[in-house]
Amino acid sequence: MFHHITVLMEEATEGLHIKEDGIYVDCTLGGAGHSSLIASKLSDKGRLICLDQDDWALDNAKEKLAPFGEKIVLVRTNFRDLESVLKGLSFVPKLDGVPQVDGILFDLGVSSPQFDQGDRGFSYNHDAPLDMRMDQTALLTAADIVNTWSEQEIARVLFQYGEEKFSRRIAKRIMDKRSVSPIETTGELAEIIKEAIPAATRRTGGHPAKRSFQGLRIAVNDELGAFEEGLHAAVRCLAPEGRVSVITFHSLEDRICKQILSSYLKKCTCPPDFPFCVCGGEGTVKLINRKPLMPSDEELELNSRARSAKLRIAEKL
Repeated sequence: MFHHITVLMEEATEGLHIKEDGIYVDCTLGGAGHSSLIASKLSDKGRLICLDQDDWALDNAKEKLAPFGEKIVLVRTNFRDLESVLKGLSFVPKLDGVPQVDGILFDLGVSSPQFDQGDRGFSYNHDAPLDMRMDQTALLTAADIVNTWSEQEIARVLFQYGEEKFSRRIAKRIMDKRSVSPIETTGELAEIIKEAIPAATRRTGGHPAKRSFQGLRIAVNDELGAFEEGLHAAVRCLAPEGRVSVITFHSLEDRICKQILSSYLKKCTCPPDFPFCVCGGEGTVKLINRKPLMPSDEELELNSRARSAKLRIAEKL
């Protein structure tokens, strides 16, 4: 059973400003919540391309989205391959060889079933093999990082991606433990992290392994690298007046989103006394919301995991 509560579903979908005959992409199919809502707004001429690298999500979507028939195209891939996927679809129009679609959605939260099903290795609340792969055919696992990477590399992952201030202590503890025997399960790793963090700190701020598990998950799946590539591709592949909606769940993702979108904004370098722009700094997109949209109090009551969510929307000029 694939149970997942979609965050900011109405806001992100409304942000796409959907045309009933348009072509849209859900880069993060997940539980198909956003996809279901987008597809419901399309006519028989409209198309929704759904991307995901998780077989579980795709199998669930085949059933959940079946009523929408030929409107739906499911593709098993990482969203970093967005542009090549669109180039391969004959119904997607091209401009100078570049695909042109009307809207693209990113929801960067990990689906609840990935957290809640212990055998995926994402959760510190379930003892399972150290895996954390969203794409089960990928080679790198969390166990590989924990047992083969250097102390400096592990500390960097925990600090850079998990924003864990005790990253060096944890990395040192991991090295000590793995010198005796390999660290093979989430339960073992969670206990090692707990031992490395001072007792006073463990009593505040939630589970002591939360940040470290986030850092390892991001490293295993190269989430930030894939997002950078995918968002740049999304801007290229939007038709004029097409929109991109991006939901992020932690500061690293939101910072990347903000920086990339800002890089495509109008940047006029003309002197302020010029009557009109002559420098050509027209920009590629405009922001629909200057500040990110946040979940409502009502949504937070239904889903505490939505607390850190932020939605940014931009439109192609």
